[in-house]
Amino acid sequence: MGHDAVALEWLAIVSSIVVAAGLAFVVAARYYLDWPATGVHTIVMVAAIWLYMTGALIASRSRQHLVVDYLSHRLNTPRARAIHRFFVSVLLLSIEVAFSYLTLRMFMWGARLSTTMAELGIPVWVPQSAFGPNAVGSLLYALRGVYHSLMILRQGGHCFGLL
Repeated sequence: MGHDAVALEWLAIVSSIVVAAGLAFVVAARYYLDWPATGVHTIVMVAAIWLYMTGALIASRSRQHLVVDYLSHRLNTPRARAIHRFFVSVLLLSIEVAFSYLTLRMFMWGARLSTTMAELGIPVWVPQSAFGPNAVGSLLYALRGVYHSLMILRQGGHCFGLL
């Protein structure tokens, strides 16, 4: 397992713990102690955003993101499946380019306005920062997918371990 996978898994674990512990605290504070705990809810929300973006990047890294593969199973030849995989990889790359562009625009918007979240005054770029590593990582994994599918296509549709 590479360093990127270990770092992503630790980030997901830490985010999960913050979300679970924070929500447990919010529930206990509201119902048993009669405390509002609004600031903790904000921290939980930021950790949840990091958890979602990290989970999406982990799925992208291991090629477990959502796919519809009905057509690929209906194709009869390895070459036809390789062509299909290449087009799907290029489509995914184009979506990742658009996502990365929108993420960059979001960062530029957040930096220009420098707004904060209400309860704790956390700058809005803190929860938005979770989108940056996801955009970069997903774009790199999409490029990897195009490269691998192109190599499979060049080999006549036979994988040779390039999954």
